[in-house]
Amino acid sequence: MVKVLISDKMSPLAEQIFKERGVEVDFKPGMTPDELKACIGEYDGLAIRSATKATADIIAAADNLKVIGRAGIGTDNIDKAAATSKGIVVMNTPYGNAITTAEHAITLMMATARQIPAANASTHAGKWEKSRFMGVEVMGKTLGLIGAGNIGSVVADRAIGMKMKVAAYDPYLSAERAQDIGVEKVELDEMFARADFISLHTPMTDSTRGIVNKAAFAKMKDGVRIINCARGGLVVEADLLEALESGKVAGAALDVFEVEPAVDNPLFGREDVICTPHLGASTTEAQVNVAVQIAEQISDYLLTGAVTNALNMPSVSAEDAPKLAPYMKLAEQLGSFAGQVTVSGIQAVSIEYEGHAAELNTKPITAVILQGLLSPMLEGVNMVSAPVIAKERDIDVSEITHERPTEYQTLITVTVTTESQTRCVKGTLFAGKEPRIVDIKGISMDAKLGEHMLFLTNHDKPGFIGGLGTVLGNAGINVATFNLGRAEEGGEALALIEVDQTVDDSVLDELRALPQVMRAQALRF
Repeated sequence: MVKVLISDKMSPLAEQIFKERGVEVDFKPGMTPDELKACIGEYDGLAIRSATKATADIIAAADNLKVIGRAGIGTDNIDKAAATSKGIVVMNTPYGNAITTAEHAITLMMATARQIPAANASTHAGKWEKSRFMGVEVMGKTLGLIGAGNIGSVVADRAIGMKMKVAAYDPYLSAERAQDIGVEKVELDEMFARADFISLHTPMTDSTRGIVNKAAFAKMKDGVRIINCARGGLVVEADLLEALESGKVAGAALDVFEVEPAVDNPLFGREDVICTPHLGASTTEAQVNVAVQIAEQISDYLLTGAVTNALNMPSVSAEDAPKLAPYMKLAEQLGSFAGQVTVSGIQAVSIEYEGHAAELNTKPITAVILQGLLSPMLEGVNMVSAPVIAKERDIDVSEITHERPTEYQTLITVTVTTESQTRCVKGTLFAGKEPRIVDIKGISMDAKLGEHMLFLTNHDKPGFIGGLGTVLGNAGINVATFNLGRAEEGGEALALIEVDQTVDDSVLDELRALPQVMRAQALRF
């Protein structure tokens, strides 16, 4: 009999479902990391929420573990790379918390608009300071959204119901999808300039970290109010404090913080700041929904091999997974590359299969490409949810299989059409198992992708490689692999470089300042 450990508090229905499905289950919330490490080797499955940290150390001790299921969206508490390398499936429940988190954001917006916590404390203290707490109406005001995905779109719906105007910044939001949900799609600076309230609903990525900072506050209206129920690091707290002290920001309502648990924060104690302890998903309904979903998903995988809402493997049968595995890896890299270099709303994605790839069931491969494409800006995207999200966002996805001869045994071509351009990337498998990028924008190359990559577009002129090497050398950045390609002599050229560490913004700025360089971007795989 397979055995599952529930190591965090969750609805008793989860334990009940496991037992009904014939799965042995232990409910042991509140274990220390050492206690978890000591017993994890006994279990086939681990069901968690946010309290348990499935670190590389824990995973290394999990000799029998086959699946980790997160009852909720965020999987920052799971070392997915370690899990993947050990063959452990990581699952989440991407839709169970959307309504709850959106409602919390709306609640915080209303609370900061009317100064509810401060007025409540004053009244409880026996004061009657009616004139002190002068609030503002939300009707007719503009709500600026950073992120219009699952949660952001629900927030927009509720705000529109209160007769607010909604301006949304989301690079992955198409014009058609914006129209469908009733929001105006705008650029970030325009949203900052127009919004009376700003609510964040985007995952934490390299491009969104610190997106609300000192420079952003300078672009906002005087008296703007900030609501954050997404991730703490999206808002630079020191800059927010300065903006509050100057009066630029009239109020802030935060459910998340840069450091959690937040027990000591300079923002605490201010009447113009409302704080809650990461309660976005904390409703009875949400807790039940995600607990039931993860218990069903884990049971299905352990008992039948069915994979649902997996973050690190395709949603296919256990029998097909080994055959498709190298193609899935190639697909993920192609999608991730295209997603990271795309900076505007996606209108269409065309995926072409040639050679051996054309003989496979391409649906799961396409799903993985879409996952990689959408993941840089959307939290909780997986092989199951990616096609649905693409459809919701009016992204036209097409698959084409070719029987024509090709110079490669297998070839997958991903063409992404955005509001401003069309970009194409091609990949193959070397020796039937090693992914390679072989063409970018019609420029041939042979590139193996590593964890840290640099992508540069440059003019094919002398001095580029020397200048590049000097910048990287001065920064102490070692080059692992170096791949070059060009359209024609003296024309546009590309460089795809694997390095041994993260390249920070200051180095990228130096690279962009080189006379031959048109674009320099750090990529992660």
